[in-house]
Amino acid sequence: MSNGHIFVGEVIGTAILILFGAGVCAAVTLRHSKARAAGWIVIAFGWGFGVLAGAYTAAPLSGGQLNPAVTLGIAVDTGKWGKVWVYLLGQIVGAMIGAVLAYLVYLAQFQANVREEGGGAEEPLPTLGIFSTIPEIRNPVANLITEIIATMALVLPLLACGLTKGLGESGTTVLIVSLLVVGIGLSLGGPTGYAINPARDLGPRIVHTFLPIPNKGTSDWGYAWIPVVGPLIGGTLAGLLYHAAF
Repeated sequence: MSNGHIFVGEVIGTAILILFGAGVCAAVTLRHSKARAAGWIVIAFGWGFGVLAGAYTAAPLSGGQLNPAVTLGIAVDTGKWGKVWVYLLGQIVGAMIGAVLAYLVYLAQFQANVREEGGGAEEPLPTLGIFSTIPEIRNPVANLITEIIATMALVLPLLACGLTKGLGESGTTVLIVSLLVVGIGLSLGGPTGYAINPARDLGPRIVHTFLPIPNKGTSDWGYAWIPVVGPLIGGTLAGLLYHAAF
């Protein structure tokens, strides 16, 4: 695969991933959305379907990695580092584009970014959780551990899928990984919102900082390192463990 194919594939695939993922978060969060308050199960499946759509689309061009932690885990296992930077750049750019697209889909709802309270008063509705992760309990050590373990739970099975001949050729690997993302969301996503993907959190957080969303609240850059560093550590450990054990 050429650098151009990899970059374009990762941009398009990651943009689709974030469009679906941020889109389902917006659908569940924003007032005047028909999916308002649909719940965590809907969010988990929305992200899983985003992986499905994005990875299938990108696969012919780049293999559809869509995640710096996955890219890092593969590189640690295989020792092939030459194209890692192309994957990472495409993933970050794609994540930013996907976040902008999700914003445009829900533009009217973002512009009506208020919550009605008793007596007719209105209070701004925070929007960062639509784009990036927010921990339920803010504890940097605990949050970092959660992201490391959850990312290992993603990258190890993904690498192991490569041992089963025919899965990649049939496209079944993408379906398996999509269901895996849903499972991680349901089982391990409660503490932090399961970034498990540095691009998924960082790209949309950058976009949230600059988007003209009324009363959007903070972009919480003090927490932003955890959903980047945690998954990168998790991806590295998964690659090392896979290389040693398989």
